Amino acid sequence: MSLTMNNLNKIIELSNYYQKNSQTSNRDKIVSQIYSQSEIIAKQAIRNNKDKTTDLDKRLDDILTSKIFGYPIMLLILSIVFWMTIVGANYPSQILATIFFYLQEQLTNLFQYFNAPEWLRGFLVDGVYRGLAWVVSVMLPPMAIFFPLFTILEDLGYLPRVAFNLDRFFQKAGAHGKQSLTMSMGFGCNAAGIISCRIIESPRERLIAILTNNFVPCNGRFPTLITVATIFFGAAVSALYSTIIASMVIVGIVIVGIIVTLITSWLLSKTLLKGVPSSFTLELPPYRKPQIMKVFIRSVYDRTMFVLKRAVKIAAPAGAITWLLANTYLNGNSLIDIGANFLQPLGYAIGLDGYILMAFILGFPANEIVFPILIMSYLSQGSLMELDSFAALKTLLLDHGWTWLTALNLLLFSLLHFPCGTTMLTIKKETGSIKWTALAFIIPTSIAFLVTFAVAQTVRLLGIL
Repeated sequence: MSLTMNNLNKIIELSNYYQKNSQTSNRDKIVSQIYSQSEIIAKQAIRNNKDKTTDLDKRLDDILTSKIFGYPIMLLILSIVFWMTIVGANYPSQILATIFFYLQEQLTNLFQYFNAPEWLRGFLVDGVYRGLAWVVSVMLPPMAIFFPLFTILEDLGYLPRVAFNLDRFFQKAGAHGKQSLTMSMGFGCNAAGIISCRIIESPRERLIAILTNNFVPCNGRFPTLITVATIFFGAAVSALYSTIIASMVIVGIVIVGIIVTLITSWLLSKTLLKGVPSSFTLELPPYRKPQIMKVFIRSVYDRTMFVLKRAVKIAAPAGAITWLLANTYLNGNSLIDIGANFLQPLGYAIGLDGYILMAFILGFPANEIVFPILIMSYLSQGSLMELDSFAALKTLLLDHGWTWLTALNLLLFSLLHFPCGTTMLTIKKETGSIKWTALAFIIPTSIAFLVTFAVAQTVRLLGIL
């Protein structure tokens, strides 16, 4: 007992010194010594039977959090999740698109049967209904697969290991280690990721996490990333490897987002938000056997249907507005053509086009509707083709001048651009500041334009387009 009390006194002394010391390197040493002393006490004071589960957890952690195997395994798991999402979503998306556009024909016939005005049919069928059809057929299958898979990783206890692996990078970037946790939350929804930044005690580091959370692709952007990666990069190789290539492209985009997060966090910590990063201790929970039914319910009903419901609510008015812009003319040109032509020089400079920029502007309320708005904008130019397959969609995009550079820069711009309306409102609520809310819009948008401009000009300069 006396030895235990002596060790306990050492811990108290170390804790007192820890509170007085402000240097990060010393903090880490002190925390390490405190845990070492605690481990000595535990070994001397506690006796327990050999637990095979604990041994297995330790062996798994030795692999999953190691400097050699931790990162490759993390990327491999992420690639498998995306691969399963792409493979599983392709055919359901095509089936849903076929059904919805068949119903569109029936609705058109119904309006014609009752001699309804053409503008009313166009507004309700080509505008509202087509927007809803695209959102559901493109978004539902990927989300219905991705969310359960992601929730299983969460239920297994693997996500804290991902945070553990990324912690040292955030420390070097001058940010808080807990930012790795808030970043993981952003994969589901950036607004949720912003709210989760409350776990960071330091106001300075909390702001860094808030301003950079947008660089993690949320569920609203994944359908666009998956669709474009599949039809442009996956289709460039044989069918056997197409989904693998598409998965690797998406993983690459996610890695770009993480790198930009770290670089931006470092720049903010050296400029607008100077300070010494604080340390924290992350205790890894034990691995658990996933509860399949709870995972299914939580992922499908609480996440997939919630996001889809929100997207549908926004897609209906967005589709109506897009149709109105496409069918309201000024001097012989539709308003959407006027807007797209005005933005065309800027769009070309960054490897995109004016219609793509218009889609991002109109899709500001929610990322889920950006790609459907773009398709509706292209179709409003007079194309009557039925987009019931990825092949038909690729034909439409190629007819509008798309190349692999357009596809690549769309992926990058979708990853890096300004937060959606819901996230912006959340940032305003969490920061209570117009200044930081404005910077949360300006910083990612500036980075999106700089990155896509650099990529586009480099590709054109090298002549590899």
